[in-house]
Amino acid sequence: MRRLAGVEDEEKWLAEGIAGIQHNAFFMHRALDANNLREVLKYSALMLSELRTSKLSPQKYYDLYMRAFDELRQLEVFFKDESRHGLPVVDLYELVQHAGNILPRMYLLCTVGSVYIKSKQAPSKDVLKDLVEMCRGVQHPIRGLFLRSYLAQVSRDKLPEIGSEYEGDANTVMDAVEFVLQNFTEMNKLWVRIQHQGPGTVREKQEKERNELRDLVGKNLHVLGQIEGVDLEMYKETVLPRVLEQVVNCKDELAQYYLMECIIQVFPDEYHLQTLETLLAACTQLMPTVDTKIVLTQLMDRLSNYAASSPDVLHEFLQVEAFAKLSNAIGKVIDTQIEMPIVGAMTLFVSLLTFTLRVHPDRLDYVDQILGACVVKLSSVPKLEDARAMKQVVALLSAPLEKYNDIVTALTLSNYPRVMDHLDDGTNKVMAMLIIQSIMKNNSCISTADKVEVLFELIKGLIKDLDGTDTEELDEEDFQEEQNSVARLIHMLDNEEPEEMLKIICVVRKHLMTGGTRRLPFTVPPLVFSALRLVRQLDSQGGDITGEEVSATPRKIFQILNQTIEVLSSVPCPELALRLYLQCAEAASDCDLEPAAYEFFTQAFILYEEEIADSKAQVTAIHLIIGTLQRINVFGVENRDTLTHKATGYSARLLKKPDQCRAVYACSHLFWVDDIDGIKDGERALLCLRRALRIANAAQQMANATRGSSGPVTLFVEILNKYIYFYEKGNPHITPSDIQSLIELINTEMQSDDNGNRRIHSDPFFTSTLRYIRFQKQKGGVIGDKYDLIKL
Repeated sequence: MRRLAGVEDEEKWLAEGIAGIQHNAFFMHRALDANNLREVLKYSALMLSELRTSKLSPQKYYDLYMRAFDELRQLEVFFKDESRHGLPVVDLYELVQHAGNILPRMYLLCTVGSVYIKSKQAPSKDVLKDLVEMCRGVQHPIRGLFLRSYLAQVSRDKLPEIGSEYEGDANTVMDAVEFVLQNFTEMNKLWVRIQHQGPGTVREKQEKERNELRDLVGKNLHVLGQIEGVDLEMYKETVLPRVLEQVVNCKDELAQYYLMECIIQVFPDEYHLQTLETLLAACTQLMPTVDTKIVLTQLMDRLSNYAASSPDVLHEFLQVEAFAKLSNAIGKVIDTQIEMPIVGAMTLFVSLLTFTLRVHPDRLDYVDQILGACVVKLSSVPKLEDARAMKQVVALLSAPLEKYNDIVTALTLSNYPRVMDHLDDGTNKVMAMLIIQSIMKNNSCISTADKVEVLFELIKGLIKDLDGTDTEELDEEDFQEEQNSVARLIHMLDNEEPEEMLKIICVVRKHLMTGGTRRLPFTVPPLVFSALRLVRQLDSQGGDITGEEVSATPRKIFQILNQTIEVLSSVPCPELALRLYLQCAEAASDCDLEPAAYEFFTQAFILYEEEIADSKAQVTAIHLIIGTLQRINVFGVENRDTLTHKATGYSARLLKKPDQCRAVYACSHLFWVDDIDGIKDGERALLCLRRALRIANAAQQMANATRGSSGPVTLFVEILNKYIYFYEKGNPHITPSDIQSLIELINTEMQSDDNGNRRIHSDPFFTSTLRYIRFQKQKGGVIGDKYDLIKL
């Protein structure tokens, strides 16, 4: 209620003040109309006396001031016209100094002084100096600030700057600068003094009021930045030292922070660069409670943008050794401000790194130096838990990736992984994903084992559990995305030199093997295919490559692959391991390494026997084995017989009869391979087909026993197509009568069931097969003659 009452009282006092201004302004206007100077001065002084109040807050006082300001503009017009009041401006300047109270006197003096300068009857510097010194008579902070603000406003267009009509022999730019600096100094003192007024209990209110008044002080610096003729030399020798002296000596947190911010914003970038040492020295002298990081960050951001604006200015940064000065200043600030939170230090490092990457993109040693300083600071904290600080560290690590568009450059930074070590597990993964995305986006190729080692240390959060983190807690979709990213990364590792490529594969394998059972099924396959790509490269070069340390031979690579897939098979993930064994067997066959190919097949059969129990998985696996074995021609008779015997045996032992049938007739291709060097054992191929036919017949009988009908004839038609294939390929053991008999069997099965009941049934597959036979008959020639022997 007290606060509410205070607001109501303030509104009442403001209304009274405005009413007083309006009342006296009315009589002043009457006097103006009558050109009565005496009455004008009397009522204008009474009107301005309303500004003597101490009851209003800065915001309310501003409302009152603006009412008086509007009236003063009309008063100034009156003073300019000597014909209306009949006094020379010099005498008028003397006359208004006799006003009874100092505040109205100074407002009137400033108004007449403005006219005095415009008349050019006296040097503007003398009038300005007189006004700025006489304003010291008003020492109440709020009243004094608004009075000096009025002085600055009415004198702004009358400063003797270059190009101004008031510049002359007696008036120089230095006079204009001196006036603004003096006014700024006095205003800052008044502004700072507000905090010392009243009891400490109203400190928060005072801070709020001071915040409302700060622009009045800052306008002086804006004017300094706009004065024509303030060159670098004057700025360096006069303006900046005087302003900084006031900033440092005022020992006020709010004033120091705001004024440093103003300096950085209002003066040109090139001036900041040439006075960098002076500016940074002032930053280290600010009060410990001043948020220096924001000041330095703003300064570095401006300099960074200046460097990016034109390549022509970069040499200036080198001349002044900008990086060394900024780096030293930031180090001092962080060391002296012990209470600075870790996020503040990280923000400074990010700004310094941004500056460095723009100004000195070729100086990786500078980048590494910043990262090293970051490591030192992070090492002083037991554990980085601040989310904002973590975000800044990610920004710090991301900056080199974005700048260089090449992870290889980042890998040369020795402190890069040391910074990553301070991230928590979740953020470490985020950063690792950013690194991989950068590699993919820029199509970067990591081509040496040393760089791969560093890279996998950086992304270790994705390839193994950190600090005992349980992968079961991870979201499955996120986990799969992470592991797929690692898998894609492995394909980006390449080197034309086989010896180096083998080293890369060994480094990757070393890291991946620590990944745990959930990760291996994602990461082992790309590693295997990368190694197989190297095997085929060696094979195309026609021999082994031997280096000083590592022998890059297909045989050695296959040994590594065998050990790698063996780990995968124990995960357990037997179906995937079996596929990889078969891929390796085919590659070994291409290299004419029969023992290696046989060993891979042996491992595949062991997995099939011992690990794959699901019937559907067994069907898929046996077809993969048969298909791979059919394509391989490296085996001698004995080894091939052993493997084909195993394949046909497992085919016949599948759980379901249809699966048995299909696997067995697929085995017929193991004995008749349609290429120049392929095996051509027509008799054993026929035996497979007959065995498949018996199994199909048994399947029909079982279907009849369980369902009361023989069911579709699809298996018979599939076997018929195999007969036709081998007949067409020239297998002498497949005769037209065999095909004809099978067609008749299918027709019989389609026309009646086991109870002798005749039924109409059509099988599209069988119809298409017969159409094919007729088509071949019509072709004529050798093929046509061959098919003519088949009677439909």
